[in-house]
Amino acid sequence: MTFKAIETQDELDQIIKDRLKREKEKYSDYDELKKSNEDYEKQLGSLQAQIEESSQKMKSHDEVVAELNSKITGFETNSLKTKIALKHGLPIDLVDRLTGDDEESITADAEKLAGFVSKKQTVPPLKDVEPPLGDEKDGSYKNLLKGLNIEGE
Repeated sequence: MTFKAIETQDELDQIIKDRLKREKEKYSDYDELKKSNEDYEKQLGSLQAQIEESSQKMKSHDEVVAELNSKITGFETNSLKTKIALKHGLPIDLVDRLTGDDEESITADAEKLAGFVSKKQTVPPLKDVEPPLGDEKDGSYKNLLKGLNIEGE
């Protein structure tokens, strides 16, 4: 490429026009890009608002789920305590006194508490098998009454 000297103002103006034209062509889509950038920024703002709203809803749903799970766990534990207490012969009033997180620890506590609370079995007195020593006149009637089934229907 050879360099040609510029001799007139018209030649310089033409060279500068050509150069400016090439430069404008390079950035000719600037207005379109600017408009699309504004559109994208609007979309980005609306999407960020939706994300924030969704995250708030998700947090509230997670809190509700955690609360419900804790209630379910409490109900299951109370049911297990009641079952174990009845199995070991404890009164219903003492179900809340049982402690433990799993079935083994609750069972151990119920066995320990049942040792303190359980009623002792009293042995009923034996039947009197000796004949009465009293008056023989009423003795026959007494034997007759003992032999009758008087429990009712």
